[in-house]
Amino acid sequence: MSTFIELVKNRYSVRSYDGRAVERKAIGRCLEAARLAPSACNAQPWHFVVADENALVKRLAATALLSFSKLNRFAEQAPVIVALIGEKPNLTSSLGTVFKRKPLYLIDLGIAAEHFCLQAVEEGLGTCLLGWYDEKAARKILGLPSGKRIYLLITVGYPLKKEIPEKKRKNLESISSWNRYGHS
Repeated sequence: MSTFIELVKNRYSVRSYDGRAVERKAIGRCLEAARLAPSACNAQPWHFVVADENALVKRLAATALLSFSKLNRFAEQAPVIVALIGEKPNLTSSLGTVFKRKPLYLIDLGIAAEHFCLQAVEEGLGTCLLGWYDEKAARKILGLPSGKRIYLLITVGYPLKKEIPEKKRKNLESISSWNRYGHS
């Protein structure tokens, strides 16, 4: 079993997949990790739609393509695309969102998505979170009822390359302080 920091270091946005099919059991473990994510007032405001039928995946990937750009072209290679749907949060979480003026359910969705992605690393899978896609078309493809939104698409598959790219991140001192903002 990997240590948590190893999982985090090995998780990156995969933009090329080898095309191998992904076992539903592996996706199931990723969904279980997401299900166990914490949420404000235990609202669990999420629903995951897993697309693993080739024709459906291709149609969904097409919603992420831009005719004038190469952005998201890799989505066509992914054997699985998961849509993260926002569900109505419970009353307590909704009230917290209003009173604190913070969309708590969006924070919850982000936590659940990252739990999914970290479990994918444990499974030897790669993922990429997509926020740029034609939501109206994706909603229609997946048969979402009126009022439901897709907040993220997650491509899933086996990375084409085995080496983990170097992470380019700000240094720890520039993103953290102790006891007061901006103080060392």
